Amino acid sequence: MEDKQPSQQLEDSLLDTPDTVVSASNGSIKASESLDAPNTNKNSQNGLSDSDKIRFVPKIKLVQKFQNKIKNVNIYLLLFIVVLAIASTVLYVNYQNSNKTKDLASINGQELSQEELQKLSSTDQQIGDAKQTLTISSNAVFNGRVLVRENLDVAGTIRVGGALSLPGITVSGTSSFENVQIASNLAITGNTSIQGALTVQQNLTVGGSGNFAGQITAPSISVDRLILNSDLQINRHIDAGGGTPAVSRGGGLGGSGTASLSGTDTAGTVNINFGPGSSPGLLANIAFSTPFSQTPHVVITPVGAACASIDYYINRSTTGFSINANSPGNPSSSCAFDYIAID
Repeated sequence: MEDKQPSQQLEDSLLDTPDTVVSASNGSIKASESLDAPNTNKNSQNGLSDSDKIRFVPKIKLVQKFQNKIKNVNIYLLLFIVVLAIASTVLYVNYQNSNKTKDLASINGQELSQEELQKLSSTDQQIGDAKQTLTISSNAVFNGRVLVRENLDVAGTIRVGGALSLPGITVSGTSSFENVQIASNLAITGNTSIQGALTVQQNLTVGGSGNFAGQITAPSISVDRLILNSDLQINRHIDAGGGTPAVSRGGGLGGSGTASLSGTDTAGTVNINFGPGSSPGLLANIAFSTPFSQTPHVVITPVGAACASIDYYINRSTTGFSINANSPGNPSSSCAFDYIAID
């Protein structure tokens, strides 16, 4: 591209100046200041040439240009740009921090040489330090014991072929055990559900209530108090246990008459032998080994004709009962009374 002529350069410079008026006269280009410029006459009075006038034409200051541009900017657009810049900065900082965390969490592995692998087969050899990680890609078999001095983290499943001995175990999730043997105490603070049979070789102590939806099978059950809300079904005999009551003879048995007892507070038999001089009155007095809380129901049945003919009756209380007769018994004869006492 050819260089511009001097006249063309002058014209371009005049066009770039807003306060300059360009006119053409006789084939030459002249420049004069704007009519609004206050120093036009002064410059011409000082004898300035046209080129000097062009040189000293006042320019618009940069501050005024910046202010004019600011007036044309939308304030909401400016706020949006500022918010966008702040959000971008926050995202960038978070991204950098996340990269640092990943770098800290990464484990730097180290490959073992053949010489170091041979050291592993020796006794009491230390390979690497705590900051290094030994990675074994293939399966590993340890013929001897394995001691882990720090925590053991297992990402997969633990399968133990033999016995497992632990001083303490904490299980936070669901666990499934096929056979569990507890040599000492077992303490369960939460609810326990046993789907299969429960076998207790020794004592079972329950501090609270026990609810059983099915049958209870036991060779013997010892309770302090049994409350039945339904009927009682006994498929075999009732064997009433407890202490044996005390018995004493009455004056109606005669001079050499005797009375004896076999049984418990609940049921038993009173044997009576009449002696000479038997008379109506008290035959035998029975004292319970354990008094009842209220006067029990006592039923007696004579055994033999000798006791059936003496017109017998009883008196009862919480501590015992007595057998009486309204007619004398036959001397040198014997009979018995079976009794049942139920509260």
